[in-house]
Amino acid sequence: MVKENINGSNLGFESELWRAADALRSNMESAEYKHVVLGLLFLKYISDAFEEQHVSLEADRTQGADPEDPDEYRAVNIFWVPKEARWSYLKANAKQPTIGKTIDDAMLAIERDDKSLKGVLPKDYAHILTPGRYVGAAEVEDDSEPFDEKMARWTTVLREQTEKAKKLDQIIWANLEDIGYGG
Repeated sequence: MVKENINGSNLGFESELWRAADALRSNMESAEYKHVVLGLLFLKYISDAFEEQHVSLEADRTQGADPEDPDEYRAVNIFWVPKEARWSYLKANAKQPTIGKTIDDAMLAIERDDKSLKGVLPKDYAHILTPGRYVGAAEVEDDSEPFDEKMARWTTVLREQTEKAKKLDQIIWANLEDIGYGG
C-alpha cells in the first residue's frame, strides 16, 4: 500500500516548490538542468564570499584596503568577482529578457579574471534561459517577496526536507531489511 504522506506532514509549500523547479527546468533533461543549477549555485557562493570580503575591505579603506583590488581577495583565497558578475548586478537584471546572456557574460568575466577557471564554467544560459524556449512553461507571477527573504525561507525549507528525507531513507532501508532485501 502506498501512502501519499508517509511522515503525516503537509507543510503546504510542496506544490509551490515543484512548480518553481518545473518552471526553471521545463522540458530540460535532468543532465542539462544539473549544470544550470550547479553553475548558478557556484556563482552565488563565490559572490556571497566576495561580498562579505568587500564589506570588510570597505571598512578598512582608511587603513589602505582597496575593495576593488583583485589581489585583496586572492590573498585570502576568495574568488575575485568582476562588477558585471556580482550577484547584486545579476539580481538587478534578473527580469530582463537578456538575463541568460548576462549570466554567460558574468561567467566569461570570472574566467577572464581567474585563469584557473578558464573553460570550466557553464556558458549556455543565453540559450537555456531564452524566454519562450520551453513551450508551455507557465509565467510565474511576482509575489513581491524580497529575494533575500525568499532565499532564506527556501533554504530553511530545503534543510528541513533534507533531514526528513534522511529519516525516510532510514525507515525504507529498515523495512527492506525486515523483509530480507536490505544491505
